[in-house]
Amino acid sequence: MNIAYWIVAGLLALFYLYAGTLKVIRRGDQLRPMMAWVETVPLPALRGLGAVEILGAAGLILPPLTGIACWLAPAAAVGFVLLQTGAIVVHLTGEDRRITLNVAFTATAAVTVWLATRP
Repeated sequence: MNIAYWIVAGLLALFYLYAGTLKVIRRGDQLRPMMAWVETVPLPALRGLGAVEILGAAGLILPPLTGIACWLAPAAAVGFVLLQTGAIVVHLTGEDRRITLNVAFTATAAVTVWLATRP
């Protein structure tokens, strides 16, 4: 893997590790000031989303680092593209129409897919 991959994937993994951990350990009312959409999602689904984000962050870093199942890194990045596409839909259909950050993370995950699949 090249340096560009490690920089982009590392930053993406840090964000998702942080966001996923918050969703797993905090209550919905604690998340509401940061994420207005949590009122529309059941708590078990929110916890599941957090777990998926944590596992995806691990999928970006651990396979290339260990050299085992390296195909998981681009798969995790594709998963983040899909996750952020869904997040954009949730934001646009709800009250919170701020999607700039979601678009940025979609683009970053797409770049990560590209970097992970380069020889």
